[in-house]
Amino acid sequence: MSSVPGLDGGHGAIGVLGSAFNPPHLGHLALAQEALWQLGLEEVVLMPTGEAPHKRIHDDPGRELRLAMTRLAAADDPRFTVSTLEVEREGPSYTYETLQLLAREKGEPELVFVMGADAAVGFEGWREPRRVVELARLAVARRAGVSEADVTSTMRGLDAAARVTMLEMPQFGVSSSAVRERAAAGRPLRYLVPEAVARFIEEKGIYS
Repeated sequence: MSSVPGLDGGHGAIGVLGSAFNPPHLGHLALAQEALWQLGLEEVVLMPTGEAPHKRIHDDPGRELRLAMTRLAAADDPRFTVSTLEVEREGPSYTYETLQLLAREKGEPELVFVMGADAAVGFEGWREPRRVVELARLAVARRAGVSEADVTSTMRGLDAAARVTMLEMPQFGVSSSAVRERAAAGRPLRYLVPEAVARFIEEKGIYS
C-alpha cells in the first residue's frame, strides 16, 4: 500500500465518493478535495446512496432530498459532480454494480473509489469486494481510531494491497448524525455544512 501522494496514471482518473450524504457536510467536501489534490484526479463524483444494502439510513428524509442537498454541496466547485446512478436504481446499491455503470457512462476512465479507513477494515464483507478492486483503485482516508495495519491486513486478504493508496486527512469533528441532531434541536448549522445546504435544511424543515 502506498502512502505517498500521486497515482500512477492519475491524470484523467476520476474519483468516486459514495455516501448517504444525510446531509453532506464539510468533511465530505474536504475528503473529496484531498483525493483530488493528493492523487491528481480530474474530478470527484459524489454518489448519493439510493437504498443502502448493509444498514438502514437513519432519519432518512428520502433519496430525492439527499440528492438535492448533495447537488447544493457540490455546486461551488466545478471539480465535483453528482451522479444519480444509485438514487435512480431500484433495490440495494452495490458498489461493484455502480462502478461498472459509471465506467460505461464516463467512457471507461481509470476510477478511484474513495473511502474512510473505518469502511476499509470492513471491506471483505461487501458484495463482490474483489470485483470492486478490479474496477477501481482504492483511496483510503486515515481515520482516528483505525490503524493502517488493520487496513493493510484487510486488503492483503483480498490481494488488493497494491491497489490502495492511503490519504492524509485533516481531522474533522463533524458528522452527518451530529448535524441531524443540531437541526432537530434548531441549532445553527453554518460552518458545519455548506451554506446552501444549511439554508435548504432550514427552509424545508428537514430533520426537525
